[in-house]
Amino acid sequence: MKVSASGPCLVIGDLVQSREASDRRALHDRVGQALARVNDAVKAVSDLHVTTGDEFQGSYATLGAALDAALRVRVQLLPASDARFGIGRGPVTTLDEERGIEDGAGWWAARDAIEAAEEAAERPATRQLRTAYRVAAEEGGRPVESSPVGTGGEVDAVNAALHCQDHLVGSLSDRSIRLLRGLMDPHTTQSELAAREGVSASAVSQRVRAGGIGVVLAANELLRGLP
Repeated sequence: MKVSASGPCLVIGDLVQSREASDRRALHDRVGQALARVNDAVKAVSDLHVTTGDEFQGSYATLGAALDAALRVRVQLLPASDARFGIGRGPVTTLDEERGIEDGAGWWAARDAIEAAEEAAERPATRQLRTAYRVAAEEGGRPVESSPVGTGGEVDAVNAALHCQDHLVGSLSDRSIRLLRGLMDPHTTQSELAAREGVSASAVSQRVRAGGIGVVLAANELLRGLP
């Protein structure tokens, strides 16, 4: 089976267990603020925006940008709420330019990916998974969930990295999430974060090294360079 190795990368996001929120209006306000911050931080073909209900979407020229955006949205929402993401790569067709309505194999790949992430989170071994990647098959049909022979293993490699990244992020304490969010902002220093948290700069450094934050940042640095 040939896969569509080119084309934009589409992101579909969805809130996790949002129906349990006591104040859904406040939750959706937080989502809007999170998307705005990520749109400022990551260059998109089509900025992240809320579509229907608890769902939002956007598109990116590279896989790295799509992965970076998904992680940033999740970190912006945690620890109060969480989100899952499906990332798909493949051709896109514009159905209505005025209203920005799109269709195509890339979007169906992203839809398949987010459904896969939701299903994986129901299994104990992968309950922390929040992000999955699929590539559209050139011949049509079901999107590719693993790398066929001769494709270089990109799909498998990316999904393996996402399993590890999501497990680490999902295992972080509330304070570590706040530190990770701050460190993903290039204008924020560890000293500033220490002041916010009321701890020493050395305590922040120690948590970054030992608590998994540094690994998440290093992995994201590598992943966001993907074409």
